[in-house]
Amino acid sequence: MHGPGEPKDVLVAEEVDVPRPGEGELLVRVRAAAVNFPDALLCRGMYQVRPDPPFTPGVELCADVVEAGPGAPASAPAPGARIIGGTALPAGAFAEYALVPADAAFPAPEALDDGEAASLFIGYQTGWFALHRRANLQPGETVLVHAAAGGVGSAAVQLAKAAGARVIGVAGGPEKARIARELGADVVVDRHTEDFVAVVKEETGGRGADVVFDPVGGDSFARSTKCIAFEGRIVVIGFASGDIPKQALNHVLIKNYSLLGLHWGLYRQRAPQHIPACHERLTELATKGLIKPLVSERIGFGGLADGVQRLADGSTTGRLVFDPTA
Repeated sequence: MHGPGEPKDVLVAEEVDVPRPGEGELLVRVRAAAVNFPDALLCRGMYQVRPDPPFTPGVELCADVVEAGPGAPASAPAPGARIIGGTALPAGAFAEYALVPADAAFPAPEALDDGEAASLFIGYQTGWFALHRRANLQPGETVLVHAAAGGVGSAAVQLAKAAGARVIGVAGGPEKARIARELGADVVVDRHTEDFVAVVKEETGGRGADVVFDPVGGDSFARSTKCIAFEGRIVVIGFASGDIPKQALNHVLIKNYSLLGLHWGLYRQRAPQHIPACHERLTELATKGLIKPLVSERIGFGGLADGVQRLADGSTTGRLVFDPTA
């Protein structure tokens, strides 16, 4: 992309030079790249990281290591290794070759194909940190997951079920509701036709949800405060609705619940030691078949701009994956 705008307007396929790995970076050959909401924000110039254009978006991938740059640690994956990880912008994953920080490259789980593996890093790490490190989820608790058929929402459904929780998923429309059920949600609410507040209260005997996983914000957040349990935890993941809510803190006090934020990228800066342990746990769960990213569509260069736009507009389900050979 050469300048900010809607993904369908600014993402173009061009021949560029293969990037060269800098200090502590790996050059990788892309096998697959998962499309994420941050990619749409990057196109719009609204993401917290704003590379100077022109640059290539694509924040997570599955790839083969080609070579290491100067200063890469001896423990870095060797050439030929199949890895997953986050990219080093401006050389993002929507290309044949990309750059990855050596400390953000992890072995790709053998149980997952390239598209599934590419979808494991950001979404599932986000879900794991939100549910376990921030919300301290316990077996038997009830988790309300918004956007349950979307990228991070689908990960949260599977991770909560793997932790022994009961999951109420909220999705928009019958098709997304069907997918949320297939992912393992115990109860699914179609927000177009049902009131999730009433459903949560009914399903919990009036107690409410112990944990709310909210990547949507706006009205989804506001109404979640009406069905949060005593000592419940609302984890704010993002604001896909575009509406950042303003909460009256007296309500937090009166109902005795917690508001928690989860900015997973900050762990890479402030507490990176937790990320490898999370990857090991996710790999273990994938090997056991307890989690498996739902890849709903695989697209090549020709369909990428439209695909990122559809994700930005909220019309995709599961994970949309870019395949440079498609």
